Amino acid sequence: MLVLSRQRDQTIMIGDDIEVTVVDIRGDRVRLGFRAPSEVPVHRKEVYEAIRRENERAAAFRGDVGRLPTPPGHEGSRETA
Repeated sequence: MLVLSRQRDQTIMIGDDIEVTVVDIRGDRVRLGFRAPSEVPVHRKEVYEAIRRENERAAAFRGDVGRLPTPPGHEGSRETA
């Protein structure tokens, strides 16, 4: 793990496109600002872990799609692969 010391309003660059700025320091709390391209997701770790668990759960789901109700107006128009 790389550990860097920064003061308020100082920035760390990650690659060419991601900036992490120390916005505020109050006691034992540090507020960070992130600037990254829109295609780079930025989450708190606990949120990232929850998203990862939900994605794993969804990928493991093996429901029977054939049992889903047919939407109104689509009776008899079931496609076959």
